[in-house]
Amino acid sequence: MKISKELMDAMIDQMNYELLSEFAYIAMASHLRSEGYDGFANYFMVQAEEERFHAMKFYNYISEQGGHAAIAAIPEPINSYDSVLAVVEEALEHEKRVTARIYNLMDIATKDREYATISFLNWFVDEQVEEEDNMQSMIDKLERIGDNKAAFYHYDEQLAARVFTPEAE
Repeated sequence: MKISKELMDAMIDQMNYELLSEFAYIAMASHLRSEGYDGFANYFMVQAEEERFHAMKFYNYISEQGGHAAIAAIPEPINSYDSVLAVVEEALEHEKRVTARIYNLMDIATKDREYATISFLNWFVDEQVEEEDNMQSMIDKLERIGDNKAAFYHYDEQLAARVFTPEAE
């Protein structure tokens, strides 16, 4: 193994958390679709695809470092929400948990002076800034929209156009 056991175990744990994130976003999308919010559902299905992409980045890095990317059981996600706003608020809180986990990985890598892993993790640090900003922006828009059904419908339509385009490695 090229990196410490502590760091490898934490990386494997994060890969599994990214898979949990994928499932959480699929559950959010399913709830939203069942409520007739197809644009919001699409947004979260694309988010799920992003999370799987993140998990696979960890999988590949773990493998490159000589580790075994063992898959863990994934806890059941939340499957029902009181409102669209509640979904997005939970998504923001989830992304904040991911950020804390990435920072913890960075702390371990820094302690270990594992510069290749620090370089790898920098992408995720930058990604988390974007993820939290996107969720907060959605919350801000939903709060401004309030009870305006036409504005809500328009926003839902905008979100229906989101697609996942993985970046080139």
